[in-house]
Amino acid sequence: NVMGVAKAALEASVRYLAVDLGGSGIRVNAISSGPIKTLAASGIGDFRYILKWNELNAPLKRSVTIEEVADTGLFLLSDLGRSVTGEVLHADAGYHVIGMKAVDAPDISTVKD
Repeated sequence: NVMGVAKAALEASVRYLAVDLGGSGIRVNAISSGPIKTLAASGIGDFRYILKWNELNAPLKRSVTIEEVADTGLFLLSDLGRSVTGEVLHADAGYHVIGMKAVDAPDISTVKD
């Protein structure tokens, strides 16, 4: 899966750039969001399945919105995030902490939209 390699390279770049640019007062961070229902996402095959899977398995039992991801960016850009650098913040309703089917999640093949 090339996507995993690309994401790992991007995350490593964030860390290296944070070190290289930190002396100039430049902070480097990234946001890793969960699946978001957008017009572009509707072009991805089985996206509704991916979105439903995230809603059933994320600790917060929901998907994130565009606004929530934007809020994460605003935090990083604001003085509230002034000491944060070299980080990948996850705005994914907690899905990154499990990465698998939740114990209490129903069989997705039986779930209606």
